[in-house]
Amino acid sequence: MERPVVSGVAHDLSGATFAVVGISTMPTDWAQVFRSLANADLTLDPLTVAAPPAPPAQGVTPPSPGTTPPSVLDLNAYLMYSVGRAARRRLAEKLEARGLRLWHLTVMTLLAELGPQMKTALATRLAINPSDLVKIVDDLVRLGHAHCVRDRADRRRVVVRLTPEGEAALRSLSAEIASTDDEIMAPLDAGEREQLASLLRRVHGHLERAPAEQARRRP
Repeated sequence: MERPVVSGVAHDLSGATFAVVGISTMPTDWAQVFRSLANADLTLDPLTVAAPPAPPAQGVTPPSPGTTPPSVLDLNAYLMYSVGRAARRRLAEKLEARGLRLWHLTVMTLLAELGPQMKTALATRLAINPSDLVKIVDDLVRLGHAHCVRDRADRRRVVVRLTPEGEAALRSLSAEIASTDDEIMAPLDAGEREQLASLLRRVHGHLERAPAEQARRRP
């Protein structure tokens, strides 16, 4: 009974029958295990030992677990997903080292390009829940990257602006992001990178317009 892998049929005192598969990293008396778990005398019959995997034939290299099936590489949607996931992971690592996430970077970039913005306007532009936007802004304020003030024309509105420290942090982040782009695009020369960027912008514009066009068609 001392076998690392067993399978078979178990019978309890009432005569009930059920299938059993047991796996262990060390020799195990499975009857004793099931007697302890069920608090009843169990009979395992018949027992079979799982055969170990056969070694690869001589001269044959087993497939690597990280190898992507060639047919999947014909799917542009998969390629964009896979490359995007890798890029996002590398960018997230650089941001996390500064206590930031991608949403923080997005808000900082918008404030740098558009100037001070109301919280409600930021939430609308980013299409996120206003309460989530508040948490992002609070993080930036805590880190000293942003500052919130009441709108003089309407005290109910809160305006968010970058601090000088936030502007400096964004410049530093932009340099790190550029180095990340260089790492990801290493196989491409300058002309190929520009061509890829142009094509991706066209696809992005198409996908960005689609929801708006669908909304206009609704009755």
